[in-house]
Amino acid sequence: MAYMSVRPRAWIFLLSCLFFLSAALSAQRLSVSSWKGTLRGTEGKPISGGTVRLSGNREYTAATSADGEFLFPDIPPGSYQLVVSALGQNWPAAAPVVFQPGAALAASLQLAPQGEQFHVVVIDQAAAQTTPQATGGERLSNAEVASLPLNERDFSKLLLLAAGTMTDTNGAANFTQQFAVNGQRGTAAVFAMDNAETTDPELGGATFSNFNVDAIQEVQSSSGVMPAEIGHGAAGFTNVVTKSGTDQVHGSAFEFVRNAAFDARNFFDHKNDLDPRRIPPFARNEFGVTNGGPVFLPHLYDGRGKTFYFVEYQGFRQVLGTTQVFPVPTTTERQGIDTTSFPGDTLTVPVSDAIAPILARYPLPNDPQGPYGARTYAASSKIVTNTDQFSIRIDHRLSDKATLLTRFSLNQVSGPVTNPDQTAIDPAFGVKFFDHQRSAAVKYSRTLSPHLSFTSAFGYIRTTPFFPATDHLQPAINYGDGLFAPFNSADGSIFGSYGNVYRFKHDMLYSRGTHTFKWGAEIRLNKDATIFGTNPNGSYSFGGGTAYSPVLITSASGQHNILPGQPLPDALTGLLTATRTPTPSLRWTSSPPAATNLTKLRCAAKPTIFISRIPGKPRRV
Repeated sequence: MAYMSVRPRAWIFLLSCLFFLSAALSAQRLSVSSWKGTLRGTEGKPISGGTVRLSGNREYTAATSADGEFLFPDIPPGSYQLVVSALGQNWPAAAPVVFQPGAALAASLQLAPQGEQFHVVVIDQAAAQTTPQATGGERLSNAEVASLPLNERDFSKLLLLAAGTMTDTNGAANFTQQFAVNGQRGTAAVFAMDNAETTDPELGGATFSNFNVDAIQEVQSSSGVMPAEIGHGAAGFTNVVTKSGTDQVHGSAFEFVRNAAFDARNFFDHKNDLDPRRIPPFARNEFGVTNGGPVFLPHLYDGRGKTFYFVEYQGFRQVLGTTQVFPVPTTTERQGIDTTSFPGDTLTVPVSDAIAPILARYPLPNDPQGPYGARTYAASSKIVTNTDQFSIRIDHRLSDKATLLTRFSLNQVSGPVTNPDQTAIDPAFGVKFFDHQRSAAVKYSRTLSPHLSFTSAFGYIRTTPFFPATDHLQPAINYGDGLFAPFNSADGSIFGSYGNVYRFKHDMLYSRGTHTFKWGAEIRLNKDATIFGTNPNGSYSFGGGTAYSPVLITSASGQHNILPGQPLPDALTGLLTATRTPTPSLRWTSSPPAATNLTKLRCAAKPTIFISRIPGKPRRV
């Protein structure tokens, strides 16, 4: 066995060397810096597979994980240029990143919107936590919007995912669903596109809710306590960030089809003259395209790297069959045989020449076992809806500190009819709907200094929701006791609005250290006009009041004969004799008047149309 001996003096020398070496390493370790953060995209979601590169005396790189996190464990102090490689392109930072000796930097990186601001922004974690945010809402990226199942590809239905949000039971405005947020009315929910509002505060309701989801970069929904930059008392604020083009040309196309061939019929679906099929018709086609890239015109303009475009189109075609069940005159009633006025007895009523054509236009009953007995008519009525929606966005990078965004969108909505029960009687009795929507936005952003920046934006909204009746000749017939389905209840009425909203907004931002100051101003101009006409063709009511017979009506027993001038027992006898119920404003102080007989039911009545402007009082024309 061998032994090695070491002198005590050698031990002291060895320990001294180890001590000074560890001290030197510790000193060097204390002088270097580190950086841990997260790389996020324009929608705020982490980006994996990206590369963060720091260039100074030497170059350092770090890859992002599946959660978008990156780490630089040992960075010598100094100033470094920052470039991020992600999404197929490079994103430079506007200012260098400075590392202090021994500092541990905790900051994330945010990619600016493509084409609008072509760079990456360093977001200090402490400052980010103090940024004003709404107390509720949802943020949905393009991938989430495109992947979630959407009926009619309407992104607004995703807002129901936010706490405190539900559909407004009062209905919809401009044929778009309203949302009640935290118990407030649906008209208080504001929609915007690229921060340019698309909601008319006077007419209410959202527009462009059928925007092509393949052209949406992000949906930002805010509710609760709003930051000051949203303002004007919004219960909910939804901002749709549209996509912009890049240096590479990209596009998409889609079509979705639904058909009644996959549906089951309900209890009231029967074959009829209007639709020989047992199942009401239903066909829906949704189709669209998107395309974006640099603006490049050979021999004219090369916008690669600075000017980008993005266009989208979406079409919607739908034929929806609805089952309608209502009472109509029977065959014997059309001949003047009345067996219901006096049970057990039969009246023979002379059918007026003025009412005979009306009776003939009613369809014949087809379901004697239905809810209205022998008068029951069950059929399907088609509701047609067509929309065409188009948008174009142009982004231009004026310089490294200034960008310009312009966007124009239009939406042509036609249909549906709002009274399918009336179109089941006669397609000409329908009340249609149309709305020609327009939206435009111009936004200029500029960075004046590393601490000061501003954004100026102009927005315009145009909406024309109108409900015109189709038939402008036939007067309306209504029944005070609900005896039959009304006949042309629209009687040529028209309701509609013209809405124009102009909006200018200027925002300033000053940031220094952990402090951020925001201030701005907004100017809004509303120019709205509402048109409504009531009963321009005349409206006649039977039943619900006392009417007097103009003719002799005999009964089979002879006990219920009705002499001229005597009260009619019900709406049926009034209809058959064309004797309407007098209006409540007509009063007699002596003996009952002669019968009010409609000798010519198809008459021309003077239309009454009111036009109201906001602000101002309605005026009669």
